Amino acid sequence: MSATPTSSLQTNLDARLPANEADMRALVAQIRSWGAELGFDAIRIASIDLSHAEEGLQTWLAQGFHGDMDYMANHGMLRARPAELVAGTVRAIVARMPYLPHPTRESAPAEDWRTIEWDRLRRPQDATISLYARGRDYHKVLRQRLQKLAEKIAAAVGPYGFRVFTDSAPVLEVALASNGGLGWRGKHTLLLDRDAGSMFFLGEILIDLPLPEDPPVEPHCGNCTRCIDVCPTQAIVAPYVVDARRCISYLTIEHKGSIPVELRAVMGNHVYGCDDCQLICPWNKFAVPANVPDFDVRNGLDAATLAGLFAWTEAEFNQRLEGSPIRRIGHERWLRNIAVAIGNALREPLADDTRAQLTAALHARADDPSALVREHVAWALAQTT
Repeated sequence: MSATPTSSLQTNLDARLPANEADMRALVAQIRSWGAELGFDAIRIASIDLSHAEEGLQTWLAQGFHGDMDYMANHGMLRARPAELVAGTVRAIVARMPYLPHPTRESAPAEDWRTIEWDRLRRPQDATISLYARGRDYHKVLRQRLQKLAEKIAAAVGPYGFRVFTDSAPVLEVALASNGGLGWRGKHTLLLDRDAGSMFFLGEILIDLPLPEDPPVEPHCGNCTRCIDVCPTQAIVAPYVVDARRCISYLTIEHKGSIPVELRAVMGNHVYGCDDCQLICPWNKFAVPANVPDFDVRNGLDAATLAGLFAWTEAEFNQRLEGSPIRRIGHERWLRNIAVAIGNALREPLADDTRAQLTAALHARADDPSALVREHVAWALAQTT
């Protein structure tokens, strides 16, 4: 939200800012210190010129790579024009908050977190949920903390125009963050940093304060194509281009209908999101655990089985996942996703009791009131070897 109308205060605001560059830098340093206190591991000041990103956005939309995400097209080039989105904007404060959950197993501290995740993907009867979604919904966490940061700035410089965002408005977050030097855009399209990998959330405060900009950083992907090569559905169709219609994260979260049959078998045991392109990335050996407890694992989602999650009633789903980003897909799509994963598990070598348990779980949902669930359960039962 804007603290004050921008146009009427711009002259006064500029007068309230420190008069020399050294003092301006000191103010930015103070903003970074406040950000650290609020759980952000990096704060930068970014240019809002995203004209370099417009052609790529237009091409991506024209190719239909956004799939069912109509909201990506609804705002047109507004995503690349922050000053049109919020009148008077001249800079963006870009912020990064790590979300890698702390280990919950006694043996985990001695193991690399990526090894643990790869092992889970190799256990077909286990459910794999994207790391970012195992704790509290990041939207609320970041928005509240960014709002506090914006208010601290207001207390220091007086009223000013600002608006807080975190994946909540038509803003090209990665492009803005890249402008400010929080990292560079990797070939999987996520932001990468040499000291933190990609396991972090991004947030922005669009402001009308002409703070000194931080420079971008050089990209460091080189000739590496591991993220492209590892994608189970080959959704990264070219470096820096993702066809969302093939992406497991899109299929399990954004997509509302039937999962394309030709993609189901390669989805493995992913039931909400996918981290494969991040697990394989060499820079994620530097990923750091979350600074705040909000992203600690809830409901045992780092050790859940497909049969266990498939047994949740709608009431259990809503109660257990209150405050979780998973809840927004609803119980029906949750069951759809798990049914596909169970079908994939049934094609793998399994202990007899595990196979029987998974098959019984499917039969229990064979007459589900939802046609979407019934369709995917029937497909899964047909995978039995």
